[in-house]
Amino acid sequence: MTPLLFWLALGALALAVLLPLGLALLRPPRARGRREADLALFEAQRAELEREAEAGRLAPEAHRAALLELQRRLLAAPEEQAAQGGGKQVLLGLLVAVPLASLGLYLVTGMPEMPSAPYTLRREVAARDEAMLVQLRARLEQMPEGAQARQGWVLMGNAERGRGELGAAADAYRRALAMQFEADLAAQLAQVLLEDGKVEEASRLLAESLPRAPQHIGLRFLSGLAEERAGRPANARRVWQGLLADAPEDVPWRGMVERRLQSLP
Repeated sequence: MTPLLFWLALGALALAVLLPLGLALLRPPRARGRREADLALFEAQRAELEREAEAGRLAPEAHRAALLELQRRLLAAPEEQAAQGGGKQVLLGLLVAVPLASLGLYLVTGMPEMPSAPYTLRREVAARDEAMLVQLRARLEQMPEGAQARQGWVLMGNAERGRGELGAAADAYRRALAMQFEADLAAQLAQVLLEDGKVEEASRLLAESLPRAPQHIGLRFLSGLAEERAGRPANARRVWQGLLADAPEDVPWRGMVERRLQSLP
């Protein structure tokens, strides 16, 4: 590719990425609460996942895991209204500043003629990451129980989950949860177990956690999901109907739970 074609392609790509945001910011403002924004974002991301799955670019297991993560984030989102203030001016500034800063950085350090990283290099990087996590795990195992160790295990779980090691992620979350119960962490562990196909273990965890946080939305939703995955649709329906009965009409995740209910046999 000639330098001219490269810069034209780069400019077209930047325009395609930033144009929707620019158009949205230039539209007349309208009142929009945090709940509505969360719901709109969820719907857009869900639609994108559906398109990727239909096109065959996303495996069924990865699609289910990604959709579950979206649902968890929606359920965990705060329900208060977002402040709007001068956010548009900040975003418009960033819309101009980010591409310019990126261009400047690329002109200084970029190497368009450099080939992509070969497989051996990527494998070496993965091996270094694995060795680093092994060392961190060894340090955590030697630390006395406390807030620092607990946070370390949570971060370890996040790292393992990010690279697809669900078993190792679940083990790290278990260790953190054993030091101190936290409903959000229990829900995160239950979700990892469900993603890993360990439905009965997730069901036991949820049954133990719900009495300690009976109104936690994520735990209640995942309880219904575990019942669905275990082949007990009647129980899933009962759990989700109870969740909807206790929820205000305008919560952003209501539509998602209703769709789940409609999909039950």
